[in-house]
This record gives sequence, structure tokens and C-alpha cells, in this order.
Amino acid sequence: MNNKGFNWFFPIMIIALLGFVVANSLGDSGAKSMDEDTFFKTMQTGKIQKVLIDKQAQKAEVYLTKDAKVESVKAQDKTPNPFSSLGMSPKADFSVKYGDLQLFLAKFETLKAENPAIKTTKDYAEGESPLVGFLIQALVWIAILGLFYFILFRKMGSGGGPGGQIFSIGKSKAKLFDEKERIQVTFKDVAGLEGAKEEVQEVVDFLKNSEKYTKLGGKIPKGVLLVGPPGTGKTLLAKAVAGEAKVPFFSLSGSDFVEMFVGVGASRVRDLFAQAKAKSPAIIFIDEIDAIGRARGKNNFSGGNDERENTLNQLLTEMDGFGTDTNVIVMAATNRADILDKALMRAGRFDRSIYVDLPELHERRQIFDVHLNKIKLDENVDREFLAKQTPGFSGADIANVCNEAALIAARNNHEVVTKQDFLDAVDRIIGGLEKKNKAIKPSEKRRVAYHEAGHATISWLVEHASPLLKVTIVPRGRSLGAAWYLPEERQLTTTEQLLDEMCATLGGRAAEQVIFNNISTGALSDLETVTKRAQAMVTIYGLSPNIGNISYYDSSGQSEYNFGKPYSEETATKIDAEIKSIIENQYVRAVQILTDNKDKLDALAGKLLEKEVIFREDLEEIFGKRAWDPELTEKPVTNTIPENGQEPKDDEGKISEGEIQAPESSAQI
Repeated sequence: MNNKGFNWFFPIMIIALLGFVVANSLGDSGAKSMDEDTFFKTMQTGKIQKVLIDKQAQKAEVYLTKDAKVESVKAQDKTPNPFSSLGMSPKADFSVKYGDLQLFLAKFETLKAENPAIKTTKDYAEGESPLVGFLIQALVWIAILGLFYFILFRKMGSGGGPGGQIFSIGKSKAKLFDEKERIQVTFKDVAGLEGAKEEVQEVVDFLKNSEKYTKLGGKIPKGVLLVGPPGTGKTLLAKAVAGEAKVPFFSLSGSDFVEMFVGVGASRVRDLFAQAKAKSPAIIFIDEIDAIGRARGKNNFSGGNDERENTLNQLLTEMDGFGTDTNVIVMAATNRADILDKALMRAGRFDRSIYVDLPELHERRQIFDVHLNKIKLDENVDREFLAKQTPGFSGADIANVCNEAALIAARNNHEVVTKQDFLDAVDRIIGGLEKKNKAIKPSEKRRVAYHEAGHATISWLVEHASPLLKVTIVPRGRSLGAAWYLPEERQLTTTEQLLDEMCATLGGRAAEQVIFNNISTGALSDLETVTKRAQAMVTIYGLSPNIGNISYYDSSGQSEYNFGKPYSEETATKIDAEIKSIIENQYVRAVQILTDNKDKLDALAGKLLEKEVIFREDLEEIFGKRAWDPELTEKPVTNTIPENGQEPKDDEGKISEGEIQAPESSAQI
């Protein structure tokens, strides 16, 4: 039942006790004897500092002066007793057996009277029993061993502290949840993720009723891999599986296998699977498995032993090493499945791969229901409305919105959390903290207003751009202004949709060109976004007629080991020219649209300078309703409580358009 390995405390205790006995038997058994004549001759030289007379033992203990001790050690070429600090060697230097105490004392006093230079003193002490001395020394050793056990071995169980690393460094760091410490999370606590829950519910059924499947000749899956963006609930789903199955659950991270010592990772893998087999049926959950499961390279650039690859090899061996009758299922989670080793992903190791995607509209509604149950809400809060305002949000993001809304309500001394508190929380998370005290020159503020009005104008006038929800020139985070949109939740994007979105993104710089006849550095985020989209159109999605239906995207993740490009220099030149052509064509298109609607652009910018924040209904007053967006125009939005949304996000999760960057240096706005 002891999974911590061999207990080294008792062998070390036996060795220490043997050392104690040897030290007392081979060391000095007592002070060296000295007769009375030698004692008094030495006393005349002034080398004796003190005499301790023991009446019961009829002996006197002699203590030399410091100089005499040094001289004695040098003369005998003797090393000091290493046990002297523990009280195992005698304190006295010599002992004198006297015949008659009265005669001994009379001679001592006579000698001191004849020679006043003698500084030797005498004292009396009662004899100490040998058993008492032995017990005192034994207690000293027991105290030392007790302290040694507490520091070195008691911490082995928790794996913490410097002592716990000595003998348990090769042991698994997995935290065990069993009948003593059960996980309370169930599938009721996991909102949304309906497809993923159906898959993992079968895993629970495998562990509870394995005979139901094995009697028909089926084999229980060995591994389940949860793949998805960060914050989508992969770890929560694994905990729910453990809570529902009510079996021992070993939880650890992929980085727990990594250590500076060679062979430690492989040893921890072996120990982990040994513990799981001993407690089967059981679940092993490895979070962030990409820390050890990264694809192995053909060349070892480090020039030596690769500890990570050894750990991965041991994991592959262990997942093949146990049979289906052991009822041990390995669950793992990662958001970088593209870089995992192919041997790890094959059937027989991770038989099932479950993709945990960002929640859809109805799933976001369910997630809000879970998190809002713990918050005191105002009656006017519409959960369907909140779900619509958070497109692209993960479960962790929604939890953060609810918590931030509660903090904002408390900061404003509200009794309940209102709808406006949630809208402010969404603004805070997407755009950053509002900077009300940031000083902006009137000329710069006017430029920012036209920049954001340019985004809003083109997004309203082109068909496939995302519907605008809010435009602001109030500084937030590092941005001086932002235009927020509600992106359509779609699975496929056409070329026309990409081009319209790029045109709207370039509307800010185009507005500066139309109004001021010059441009500024404020379009940094816009240019970065359109460049990435144009590169993806040409090199990944094959949407460029001049380059053709070719994709240079490597989904296996092996391209990071290559130093060359997958195309020739001639093709690279064509790609660069095509990317530039796409961007410049959309910029010219944006300038033309804004030139044709310059009066409306001026009106929108003026209203933005006046109010600092405008909403969709303000654009409807200037431009009219969008002909191709009837479902949105049928639902007007009040001006007192705006519908705040989120801009489309790029691959890194950043706001993808309508943002004007704050200055980092004198070269930028």
C-alpha cells in the first residue's frame, strides 16, 4: 500500500546508532591517568588551570590551560576527536588517583603558598553515574535523528521542500483524488459542450460497466485527448468525468515530468502508471501534454541526451504496455494538437480525440446560467442579450465577465448587478481600462474621431462587413479609440467577405487621407490585421488567382524545424506582389467610398466629437438602415443602454479591426 518507495529512515538510524556505539568504544574511554608526583610537577610549571575533586570516586580531574593543550596536541601529533562537540569524549585532560584526600589537599595548598605565580584553582563535584552520561548522549542522538527524519522524510510524502527531492525525485507528482478526497464536479457543472460531454460520458460508462462492452468483443479505449482553444473547459470536463465515474483520479501537468536530472521524467511516468494499475479502475489526467508530447525531431540540436524525448518514449511504452483489462484510461488536454508526436496520436494510445470548441450562442447562454446563479442580479438582466454580446468568448472569458461585472457593481455601490455593469465589464475586458484622465490634443482627438468614423462608415456601406455596435474615442488600454462590431458566427468565409472586412479595416487610414490629405502611425493594428489576412488568403487558403490553388500551410507542425521556404524565390516575389496588390486595391476602394460619402463622414465624425461614444442608431440617422441586414434593423437599440460587442479576432485573439494604437514612441500616435 506504500506507493512512496523504500523508506530509508530505518537503515540510516541503524547506521547512526552503530556509529554512536563505535565512537564510545573506540574513542577515549576516559581521561589519561597521572600520578600525584607528576601532577604536582606539572602544577609547578603553571600548565594546570583547574582541578575538580570527586570525593566519592577518590579522584581528581585535571584541566590544562589552553597553551598547554595546544602544546600537548602538537607533541603527540593527534587529531581532535570529531565527537567532542557531541559530548562523547571526556572533558578533563587527565585524572589523578589520590590516596588520602587531606594529605593531597595539604600538599596542594603548600605548593600554591610557596609559589604565588601558580594560578591553579580547585573545586568539588559529586560523581556522575556512567549510566546517566550514556543516557544523556543517547538523547542527543535521538534528537538529531528525529530532526533529520522530520526535515528529510516527512516532506517526501508531499514532494515539497529541498529534503523531499532527495529520495522521491523519481516518484510521480500526480495528485490523487479517491474515496478520501473526491472531486465534487459533475456534468451538471459543465455548461455547453454537449458533443464533448456525450463522448466523455461513454468513458464513464466504460469504467462503471466494462463487462457490457468486453463481452461483445469490444475493447475499452486506452486514451482520450481533449483538444481546443484555451479556456474552453477541457480541464473542467476531465474533472467532471472523475466526479461522475467515482474512481481514483490522478491529475498532473505535463511539466511535472520535466526535471533537470537525466531519467527522472521516465521514472515518474513508470511510477504514475504503477500507481494507477494498483488502484484500477482509475483515470490518469495529463494537462498540457504538449510539454512532453511535442513531435520528436530528426536531428538532435542540443548535441546530447534529450530528456523530453526519453520521457515521451516511456509514455508511449507505458500506454502500449498495459492491457484493456486493467481499466486504466488516460485523458489528456492540449491546445496545440498540431505539434504532438504522431506516435502519441495513433489509435491504441489515444483512441479518441475530442475537439472542445468555443461555445456557440446557445452554449454561451448556458454558461451564463451557471455563473450568474452565484450573483445577485437585477431583474432587467437578459441572459440571451449577454450571450449575443460575447461572440468568440470562451467559458473562462464568460466567467471573467460575470466576476468583473460584480466588481464594477460593488465599486459603484449598487445593491444588485445591473445590465449596464455587464456591458461595462465587456468593454473593460475587450478594450481595457478606460483612461479618463489621458490628455489628448484637440488636433489629435479630431484625427482619432475621423479615423474611427472611417471604420464605421465603410463597415456600414459594404455588404459583408460585420455590423457595427459602438464607436468610441475614449482611450482604453493602449488604444486611443475603437470601433466595435458584432461578427457573424460562421464556419466558412468567402473571398468577398474577407475583402469587405479588409476594406473596413483600412477605412481608418483612408479617412485620414481623404480629410487631412496625410496619414499617421495610428493604423498600426489595422495594417497588421490586413497583412495577416492577405498573407492567409494567398499562402494558406489559395484565394489568389495569380498564385493558384496552392497552400503552403503545414498542419503537422514540422515546418518549424525547416530553415528554408517551401517555394522558390520567384514564387516568393509573386506572393509579395499579390499580397501588396490585395491590400492596395482595398485601400483605394476605401478611399473612393469615403470620398463619395464625405458629407456623411463629416457628420459622423462631428457627432463622435460631440458625444465621444456613438451607437448603431446614430449611424442609422445619418446613413439609413442597411438593406442587406434586415434582422438587425428590426431590433432597435436604445441609446441609454448600448449594445456593446466585440470585434472579430485574429488567430492570436486580438481585436482585429477598428483600433487606433496609442503611442509607444515619438514615431507613433
